[in-house]
Amino acid sequence: MREDEDTAPADDTDVPDGYVDIPFVVEPNYAGWRLDRYLCEKIRRMDLERVRGIILRGVLCDAYRLKPSTPVYPGLTFRIRRPSSQEPATPTELPVVFSDDWLLVLDKPAGLPIHPTARYHKGTLVTLLRERFGERFAEPAHRLDRETSGLVVCGRTTESCRVLGGLFLSRDVHKEYLALCEGHPPEDAFVVDAPIAEGTDLIRIAVRIDPVLGKPSRTRFQVLQRFVHDGAPFALLRCFPETGRQHQIRIHLHVAGFPLVGDKMYGPDPGYFDRFSKHTLEPEAWARLRLPRHALHAERITFPHPGTGEPVTFASPLPQDLADFIAGKAPAPSH
Repeated sequence: MREDEDTAPADDTDVPDGYVDIPFVVEPNYAGWRLDRYLCEKIRRMDLERVRGIILRGVLCDAYRLKPSTPVYPGLTFRIRRPSSQEPATPTELPVVFSDDWLLVLDKPAGLPIHPTARYHKGTLVTLLRERFGERFAEPAHRLDRETSGLVVCGRTTESCRVLGGLFLSRDVHKEYLALCEGHPPEDAFVVDAPIAEGTDLIRIAVRIDPVLGKPSRTRFQVLQRFVHDGAPFALLRCFPETGRQHQIRIHLHVAGFPLVGDKMYGPDPGYFDRFSKHTLEPEAWARLRLPRHALHAERITFPHPGTGEPVTFASPLPQDLADFIAGKAPAPSH
């Protein structure tokens, strides 16, 4: 996709035994960002101090030595080398919904991270893209959480990525999600208007509702179906995020009193996510969560085509695991 980028991808034979290289190619919408801020955006589990330490120890770049304050530019390629570890298994399918000279739209399965992280190196959407289509074929224009399934829009040219980046930063992209929540909301339609700030006392990568420090955030919800599973009330919702904050639908459902089914971060117990990350989440907690992943699906998206300017709409059906839950079937274990 980067027709103006001459740096070749890393050759795995150059990597010492026991190490892996995590590649990065800077997208057009990050032009001018400091390198440390860019990496904090890409590796959200790491704080700024740790990211700066990694940069000062040396990132691998064929162009020149990078510093925390180095401004990044579209197409800049660099790598972070770290000790290899056993990587969790992730889905390998990558269904294509649409493709033309400007766009590639994918239907991401739940459990697949979009970008390489400290924990995931090979099992990511970006890695699968490069393995199957080539190094410069396409780049994701936005992000979905690892456990969220559904539509991911990718740009196939530098200009397309630039335009898409601007669209996703503005309000010119209309997104609809499907969610399974706990409880029966009493109204068929409701709105949560609650400002969101980053970081909590327990989890740095989580968000919180903060009337003083939070950014304006608003989500509309429509109840599509109320049902009972194992004697407990649940509902299928259509979600319309009017702003694009991190974890917006999840935290707004939490504050409304109808948390997302399977949500380890904003669900029934604030300690679930920490124990899940340490692989110590007990069977009783898994049973309480009901599903091995949080029940959120990016179902529909509409935006101006970056080439023609005409509106385009793409849709993805409700995944089988969520349909099975509505039908009363037991989920497959993942622990």
